[in-house]
Amino acid sequence: MRLKDKVIIITGAGSGIGKETAILFAKEGATIVVNDLNEESGQQTIDEIHSNNGKALFIQGNVTKTKDVQYLVDEVIKKFGRIDVLFNNAGISGVGQLHEIEPETWEQVFKVNVYGVFLVSKYVIPHMMERRSGAIINMSSCIAEIGLANRASYAATKGAVLSLTKSMQVDYAKYNLRINALMPGTIYTPFVENYISKSPDPEKTISTIKKRQLGEELGKPIDVAYAALYLASDESKFMMGAHIYIDGGVVNGK
Repeated sequence: MRLKDKVIIITGAGSGIGKETAILFAKEGATIVVNDLNEESGQQTIDEIHSNNGKALFIQGNVTKTKDVQYLVDEVIKKFGRIDVLFNNAGISGVGQLHEIEPETWEQVFKVNVYGVFLVSKYVIPHMMERRSGAIINMSSCIAEIGLANRASYAATKGAVLSLTKSMQVDYAKYNLRINALMPGTIYTPFVENYISKSPDPEKTISTIKKRQLGEELGKPIDVAYAALYLASDESKFMMGAHIYIDGGVVNGK
């Protein structure tokens, strides 16, 4: 029960890392507010938490829409009176070299991955400041620090999230807020599975992706969820403005 009685918002919790983290956090005693654009997948996460006797609430919404975010935060405060942890997990991936990407696609990747982190944090932070307590986890990526082919837009957004995390920590340390980032490598999420299946040669694609890791295996959502658990718990009380690699050795191993 490492998160006993904590109220936690997880954006993009309808699938992949967000879903796995929501389920794990609930098992650790937290009340989970599942936020996702997709009502069906968000409800599936809720159903799985409830089937394990966990506590959870689904609030549908788009992290890039001010009204949706305000409603999310207002409802959580109305129902629970506080927000202990925010996990800014919602994100999308852009594929392609810079000259190939349409401006609209570039803008959308930035809007979800960077503006979404800003917007949700903007409305959650004042409540944490008032209580002088809270933890925020931002989802960056190990490719914020390395070059990776065909990921220009995604890499740029995750670099921005990493820098934002550090600046947020400087601003809000005096309110006893902790803001840290996760830096996953390639995790076998539904998006990655779909990307592999649609490639011209799926077997070659997955083999190439696996070779990035030292152990030549892809990470699983639960691997990232356990790192998020540490940052959400009081065990990480001395971690501030830091980042954790869950990348199978991509950055520092080769």
